[in-house]
Amino acid sequence: MNTKRWIALGAAALLLGISLVVNMASLAFSNDWSSSFEEMLAMPESEFTETILEEGNMDEKIAVLTVDGVIQDTGSANSLFGAVGYDHQFFMNQLQMIKEDETVKAVVLQVNSPGGGVVESAQIYDKIVEIQEEVGVPFYVSMGSMAASGGYYISAPADKIFVNKETLTGSIGVIMESINYGDLAEKYGIDFVTIKTGPYKDIMSPTRDMTEDERAMLQEMINDSYESFVDIIEDGRGMTEAEVKAVADGRIMNGRQAIEAGLADETGYLEDVIAAVRTDFDLSNAQVIEYGYSQDLASLFSLKAQSLFGGNIENQLIGKLLSDYHAPRMMYIYGEK
Repeated sequence: MNTKRWIALGAAALLLGISLVVNMASLAFSNDWSSSFEEMLAMPESEFTETILEEGNMDEKIAVLTVDGVIQDTGSANSLFGAVGYDHQFFMNQLQMIKEDETVKAVVLQVNSPGGGVVESAQIYDKIVEIQEEVGVPFYVSMGSMAASGGYYISAPADKIFVNKETLTGSIGVIMESINYGDLAEKYGIDFVTIKTGPYKDIMSPTRDMTEDERAMLQEMINDSYESFVDIIEDGRGMTEAEVKAVADGRIMNGRQAIEAGLADETGYLEDVIAAVRTDFDLSNAQVIEYGYSQDLASLFSLKAQSLFGGNIENQLIGKLLSDYHAPRMMYIYGEK
């Protein structure tokens, strides 16, 4: 980083210091300074707040949840220098709150995602099904500009799926990628020394060609995950295996095509989905809410850092280096990782 970047970083630290001083000064005028400060420090990171989107009966709530971005667990998206985006643990916490809160009568799940990790997608799917079966809370999905691959996977168990005509969805399948730059390295005289405990320890190594045995092993893994994907669509959409596999070849489709293929039910925007939930489940007076992060010390510093560095490529790169792990993995995803 150049001098300007270091100055900006110092300014962020200064803002944090000023904010802490102001907060502590305000607490000093209270009757119980020490207990208040301890409570602030002890606030659980998992705590979140409710924001009212539409006023109504607080004993009957429609919760709006959002999956926006690649579905993968890279740690908290609200951490230091973290860009605002999908936070897997936060989303799973929201689902657990839905299960435990008896006032939540229905969920509208907004999905705007190209998909993501096989494991993370399965975790969301399993939790949604658990809530439906154990608590009886219905889920309606509102697809945004894209709800492909893993984005569709997590939508499949919904009681009803709404799309826009321009929504890109489908891309049903599994992908696993790596880069082979062995020939390029050889051209420039770069030699890779690998010491391993077994013949497959460096499977999908970027420094050599894959063997046929290795390809067969990975293909078997991919096929198993693909069959699981097909099964959840069969269960969620009431389709036969043949009907699902007729469109489960990785193709992408728009909203109209998804409805024709049986992968979605109706067209509509978020407000249409909320209105449908009100009508279908007799929730005309229900309060519509969404969850947000609590303003603890970590999130306070994160917001200040993001306000200063949010659009800066260098610091976005720092965030990527701190959070991303690029080992090959199976993905339910459309497009580039």
